Amino acid sequence: METAQGMNRSVKIFTTHELLFIIGIIGISFSSIFVRWSEADVAVIAMYRLYLTNLLLLPFVWKYRSSMFRLSARQWAWLAASGIMLALHFLLWMASLRLTTVASSTVILTLEPVFVMIGSYFLFRTKANRMMLLGMGIALIGSIVIGSSDFGLSPQALLGDLLSLLGAAAVAVHMLIGKELRKEVNAFAYNFWVFLFAATALAFYNLVKGNAFGGYSSKEWGIFLLLAIVPTLFGHYLFNWLLQYMKAAAVSMSVLGEPVIASLLAWMLLKEPLTGYQLGAGLFILFGVWLFIRYGKEKEPAGA
Repeated sequence: METAQGMNRSVKIFTTHELLFIIGIIGISFSSIFVRWSEADVAVIAMYRLYLTNLLLLPFVWKYRSSMFRLSARQWAWLAASGIMLALHFLLWMASLRLTTVASSTVILTLEPVFVMIGSYFLFRTKANRMMLLGMGIALIGSIVIGSSDFGLSPQALLGDLLSLLGAAAVAVHMLIGKELRKEVNAFAYNFWVFLFAATALAFYNLVKGNAFGGYSSKEWGIFLLLAIVPTLFGHYLFNWLLQYMKAAAVSMSVLGEPVIASLLAWMLLKEPLTGYQLGAGLFILFGVWLFIRYGKEKEPAGA
């Protein structure tokens, strides 16, 4: 009886994490739409997105206030590094949305798990099994197809593609650092400090660039708030929390679902064209993500 109850609890926990994972994918898919709706500089958008997120998190982190400051110098340094990489990701990727299509920008982000896997191999000697590689391969093929019709040949579009690529590399580094820090730092504390470091880094960038910190319309503030709630709290925050239950490479695969939903939203809300090839490729992506999460497990490092 006790064994059966334990199995039921395990199934329930797995189902809850899977559901939260799906919610996170939907949440981050709205990010590109909100950025496109805003007329503010992308660095300002990202800065207020993160600062407002921390304001919303204050009630949850308050009870951890005493332990949040009892961190080692090494932990503070890695929190700052993770925050700076997250800030760089937002800055580069949001800038790409001003230069290329939503489909092209988001599809390039699907290379993030490749960067994560490469980083995991060199840093932790982590290897992937065949099912992980198969799922990733299927999803990446679908991702390439879904954005192929939108890849532009103009210098502006190519610059947007490059910025998205660099943004994918930056967030992969952020994910790898977070995977290790989450073993030592509470989830609420980790997210709060990383978001604060990221927002502050962007604030310095805005100060140097001369961007205005105020004078924005109620519409702009509404967009900043929506970005804090939908793709950040119900997207990136969920993924950071899930790092304690899922592999870093598995959590990073969430970006493969984003081009599907983001492209559909861009088609409906921004009137960007969406072809049958993109719709068909979307099914490939979803199948690849499901295959990776359902059957993929990272192998233990060599010599473990």
